[in-house]
Amino acid sequence: MSSPVDPNDVLMTGENSFIRFSPDGGKTQTDRASHWRVLWCPAGAGHALFMKSTLTGGEVKIWSDNPPVARWLQKEIESLLFPAFADAKTPVTQAAFTRSGGIDTKAAELVTAKDAEVLLTWEDFLAPFVLTMPPGSGGRPIGVFSTFFPAKAARIALNGRVAVGSPYAEKRGERDSTSACLAWSETWVKPGT
Repeated sequence: MSSPVDPNDVLMTGENSFIRFSPDGGKTQTDRASHWRVLWCPAGAGHALFMKSTLTGGEVKIWSDNPPVARWLQKEIESLLFPAFADAKTPVTQAAFTRSGGIDTKAAELVTAKDAEVLLTWEDFLAPFVLTMPPGSGGRPIGVFSTFFPAKAARIALNGRVAVGSPYAEKRGERDSTSACLAWSETWVKPGT
C-alpha cells in the first residue's frame, strides 16, 4: 500500500489568486496581479500583492501587511513564477487586506495603503479543479497543489482607475481555465530532505 503522505517538504500553505490581462491571448501582458494570503511559511503568516500594470505605469508595486513574508515569497516562489516580482530592491508598502464575496457571486480583495487602494475582483466562474504539479513539473524545482476557480470576468482597479482588459481562455491540462483564477487551498512543496 502506498503512503497517503506526500513525500515532499512543505514550503508554504495559503492562497495565490491572480489576474493577468493580455490583448493577444497571453503572448504579451498589460496587467498582472499576484495576490497571496499566506497561512504559514518560514517567514510567518500574512498577505502580499505584487502588481505590474498599466495603472502603475508598468512599474512593479508590492503591498504587504508582513514585509518579511513578501520578501520570502519573492525569493522562494515569485522568482520562479515572474522574475520581475522578485527584485528585492522594490519597496514593500504597508497595507491592510480585506476579502469579500465568494465564488457564488463575485470575490473581491481590497488592499488599502496610505496612498493607494487596490481592488481586485473575480466573477462568472468555470468549474473548479485541483492543480497538481509536483517538484520538477514545468521545469521548476518546487511544486504546487492548489484548487483553481477560473473566472471569465475580472477587474483590477487602483485608486478608482480601472485597467482595460479581461481574462483570456487557457487550458490547464484537459481543463478549461482562464488567466484570472482564485487559487485557494494552495500548498507549495520542495523535495524532501
